[in-house]
Amino acid sequence: MTSNTTANTITQGTAERLRVAGLHAPTGAVLSVRDLNVRFNTENGVVHAVRGIDFDVLPGKTLGIVGESGSGKSVTSMAIMGLLPPTAEISGSVRLNGKELLGLSDKAMCQYRGNDLAMVFQDPLSSLTPVYTVGTQIIEALTVHNPTMSKRAKGARAVELLGLVGIPSPKDRLKAFPHEFSGGMRQRVMIAIAIANNPRVLIADEPTTALDVTIQAQVLEVLHAAQEETGAAVVMITHDLGVVAGMADDIMVMYAGRPVETGSVDDIYYSPRMPYTMGLLGAVPRVDVAEKTSLVPIEGIPPNLVHPPTGCSFAPRCPLASEACLDGEPDLREVAQGAGHSAACIKTGVLADVDGHAIFAVPAVPVSRFDRLPRQERKTVLELRDVRKHFPLMKGALLKRRIGTVKAVDGLSFDIREGECFSIVGESGCGKTTTLLEIMEFHKDQDGEVVIGGLSNKQSADARAKAGMRRELQMVFQDPTGALDPRFTVYEVLAEPMENLGMPRAAIRKRIMELMELVGLQADHVNRFPNQFSGGQRQRIGIARALAVNPRLVVLDEPVSALDVSVQAGVINLLDKLRAELGLSYLMVAHDLSVVRHISNRVAVMYLGKIVEIGDVDAVFDNPRHPYTRALLSAIPVPDPELERTRERIILQGDLPSPLEAPAGCNFATRCPVFAALPPARQEKCLTLEPALEPAATDQQFACFYPDGELDADMVVVHENH
Repeated sequence: MTSNTTANTITQGTAERLRVAGLHAPTGAVLSVRDLNVRFNTENGVVHAVRGIDFDVLPGKTLGIVGESGSGKSVTSMAIMGLLPPTAEISGSVRLNGKELLGLSDKAMCQYRGNDLAMVFQDPLSSLTPVYTVGTQIIEALTVHNPTMSKRAKGARAVELLGLVGIPSPKDRLKAFPHEFSGGMRQRVMIAIAIANNPRVLIADEPTTALDVTIQAQVLEVLHAAQEETGAAVVMITHDLGVVAGMADDIMVMYAGRPVETGSVDDIYYSPRMPYTMGLLGAVPRVDVAEKTSLVPIEGIPPNLVHPPTGCSFAPRCPLASEACLDGEPDLREVAQGAGHSAACIKTGVLADVDGHAIFAVPAVPVSRFDRLPRQERKTVLELRDVRKHFPLMKGALLKRRIGTVKAVDGLSFDIREGECFSIVGESGCGKTTTLLEIMEFHKDQDGEVVIGGLSNKQSADARAKAGMRRELQMVFQDPTGALDPRFTVYEVLAEPMENLGMPRAAIRKRIMELMELVGLQADHVNRFPNQFSGGQRQRIGIARALAVNPRLVVLDEPVSALDVSVQAGVINLLDKLRAELGLSYLMVAHDLSVVRHISNRVAVMYLGKIVEIGDVDAVFDNPRHPYTRALLSAIPVPDPELERTRERIILQGDLPSPLEAPAGCNFATRCPVFAALPPARQEKCLTLEPALEPAATDQQFACFYPDGELDADMVVVHENH
């Protein structure tokens, strides 16, 4: 919905030739950025956040911008949108259909924002106004740019937009507030607002970072549909190399505020010519590869941009760096004449067909002493027997009454053996974290039995027994910043659990030095505070604290989800190494199935408080039997453009049902694609009976009446007759 005046301006602007700094934009480029620089004045000096960005995006095409945190990706997008604070110093050129945007006032930019230029932000909850309904906010976007549009037409367009992005019952949901939607639904609403006026450019800044993999697949599908509907050029900013492999036409890799490699998606993934790009690709675990290999670690941290680099900005972290790399910062140069593939490295000529694992110091796959023993011959470290956690749902202020029960965990049974990594996966709200809390609670009044190192909560749950349990079991949390006391030095953080056990000071000091070396940190940094370390280093400190009392089992709650892919690789390699060297067992909760495949031996898939599939990780991932497991695995992006273009995805309809309103029978039936294809006579079984875990030929169990979606002959006949 675009006004006639604006449409005429766009037509004239598209015909213009953009000439900035002696360079022409490609014919038809809808967005052209030239020599974009952004600086921020801080107490420590001027931070050169973005340094000389050049790119063009054509209508209907997608540019992926990737890189670590702090590389300048989001600052670039905010500069294009004109959303940076007035204190930011911006120079260069940003042209939309030939019209220069830099230098326009905020009021002038409002003519373009939300109309020709739209953005989908990372956090939809903070982007939507909580006191206005969703319909009001969509209609506002239409009203601002279409003042002559009738109220009825705007309401109809709002309903159309919600339907387009897959919101069920769109007319009714217009009156709902943002808090009444799930995270994935809120992100769909943000996309609906962004495409309301058929923008020419759509910028998506980490649009799926905080979402479950199934919801991420839905949102990416919606973005793709929105691009086809509007014909918009899309700029996709992400750290997930799998996401851009399937969506992008071209990719720009950023490091230290500037592009270090640009090219088509196939150029970047199959023929990278910059060591940093090779490191990023090698640091990503793959959900489709069973072979165990260590990930590529990129040691060190990005440079401080208060002082612009005088040589190659990646040289301090590059294993190929030489004296020549320190003599001036290399510019982007074409890898081959006219190929459109450029890299900012003086050694691109020798990097053709070179594997990133050969460049970086990739450690060998560590082997535990337990790997040679059959599972049944190893001791059990943790066992859960029919563990349940039900929460009463109360209503009323003064006189409360129970109106229902939330079955957060509903009859879990599994065990973990020595030297084994057991992972629990599933969408948010399936009961993963509640399971961990029940294990850590270790209370005799719990519903179900928890056995840790032979010690049962039903038999021994007094203070002494709990202290012994705590020594056997330690935990590493998702957010290392929140888990470490900012008032304590690293020495005090590591010493606290040992002091609680009454260890002498000399032994504590010796153990702390051992721990620092064990997790790859410098021993002389023990007197620093947590805020003086990077995110990956803080997570290593959290791991060191968990290992301080020599536990047999370490619980990992999303240990790498908050880390950059390069830092994540180092932490995963460390966890693998510690498990092999110390004979540890892990219980890990994660939503990234690529990480689970890489590090785990066994996996359990949870849905609405129950395990729907469990077994050896390779058996489950290579031959998933439950429809939910198949949907989860199909939703994981793979960093392989050719594979992503041909891979089939199972897009689950809707969100995870509320545990309060769990359906009778199979609780996955409401979203199950196999159930939807069954004839009514067979559907009745799923609706009335709850499937139990059934064994497969391998070490695998699944809770489904119709595994693999197979229909026998009489079922096909019934279906066809129907």
